[in-house]
Amino acid sequence: MIFKKNKEPMGTFEYMIVGLGNPGRQYEETRHNVGFIALDMLADKYGINVNKLKFKALMGDGRIEGKRCLLLKPQTFMNLSGEAVREAAQFYKIPPENIIVIFDDISLDPGKLRIRRKGSHGGHNGMRNIIALMGNDNIPRIKMGVGAKPNPEYDLADWVLSRFTKKEADEIKKASESAIGAVELMVKGNIDKAMSDYNS
Repeated sequence: MIFKKNKEPMGTFEYMIVGLGNPGRQYEETRHNVGFIALDMLADKYGINVNKLKFKALMGDGRIEGKRCLLLKPQTFMNLSGEAVREAAQFYKIPPENIIVIFDDISLDPGKLRIRRKGSHGGHNGMRNIIALMGNDNIPRIKMGVGAKPNPEYDLADWVLSRFTKKEADEIKKASESAIGAVELMVKGNIDKAMSDYNS
């Protein structure tokens, strides 16, 4: 009997956790990359290597709270994040309601979280592209505050690509820990508890 090499299992992921950001060293630790920051902390906690390049993203495979999860960091730049999400979701047959997206929100102060079960993109270009390409806004999300522009004239692109102050960076670390706690509840089907515990 000939044993075939095991192929990558299809349709076996229960959840996909997506952190949004821009690839490249110049974008590390910027406001727009808090999704990457939180996902990296989640991966580190669970010993998941997010280093396999597939579907225009860096991927990792591991268990969170007993659920097999696909961790995804799109490498397309923010505005095209939906390409990676759609390709991975279609390949592994993961429904939109089992895709959790973590991204930045300028309407919230650094350290604050807002968890939603579904809804519009709220002006965020990464989420806009995901919803457009998935054709569905029934996608749970964790919005992490990065602070508003210091004044109305300040260029938005410059602001979201700016780095945190030391105090803000400490707040982002705490918020990332809270986001991990929210993910742990969400993959167990307790999104209402995640919202009540972590929305601020």
